[in-house]
Amino acid sequence: MIDRSRSGTRRALSAVIVLAATLVAAGVPAGGVPDVVAPPGNAGVDYQLGAPYPPPSGVRVVSRDRSARPAPGVYTICYVNAYQTQPGELGWWRAHHDDLLLHDADGNEVVDPDWGEVLLDTSTAAKRATLAAVVGRWMHGCARDGFRAVEPDNLDSWTRSRRLLDRSDALAYAGLLIARAHADGLAIGQKNTAEVSAAGRRAGFDFAVAEECAEYGECGDYTAVYGDEVFVIEYDRAGFVRACRTVGERLSVVLRDREVTAPGSASYVHDAC
Repeated sequence: MIDRSRSGTRRALSAVIVLAATLVAAGVPAGGVPDVVAPPGNAGVDYQLGAPYPPPSGVRVVSRDRSARPAPGVYTICYVNAYQTQPGELGWWRAHHDDLLLHDADGNEVVDPDWGEVLLDTSTAAKRATLAAVVGRWMHGCARDGFRAVEPDNLDSWTRSRRLLDRSDALAYAGLLIARAHADGLAIGQKNTAEVSAAGRRAGFDFAVAEECAEYGECGDYTAVYGDEVFVIEYDRAGFVRACRTVGERLSVVLRDREVTAPGSASYVHDAC
């Protein structure tokens, strides 16, 4: 006869051990886990990655680079380039973690052709754990500075890796980042990559940041999983109009210039549904 009470206890203990191991791998310090509050859905949103500035009237959610301070009085998301090297930081990576940069069979760094960023190597559990510890310190800094959530960019970097990385690598690494964010009381958003929305939600992402989902007909892929917790950024007027027409009553939508500049710039664009 099976002792079901003991079997259940063993399963619960195993779950605790797995969670503890995940937190350790992600570089999470011991202690209680704070409450996590996702950003309010269908709220005015602004995308300020290029430069911070006072949020326009009606904006309640703002995303800013981790080098900036949170916007006062609004829910602020911290942008972190978690899967590729941020411009200006490649020298640091080469000096301190060259083994975590993705190299091809000839030893050459693998570069995102659109942004000139070197991909980070998420191909093994050991490398993912070390990366999560490095990026986890940045996310801890976001929490310390007063950000409420984190937006790890380039989840889809495996698609630019010349088949050296795959989707499972990206999602396994995401799981470590999610554990670290939640341990610091930060909500965490899936950035783009509509095709993994269901898997991303199961992994623990709390919301989604979707660039040009109306432009590419992907908004429904996010809403099917995240409901109204989807923040849409369009960079083309036609895509913005389409987003307002199709999802604007339900989702947060903003039109920005591609350089996400601040007011006063000749290229600055900001509009909302």
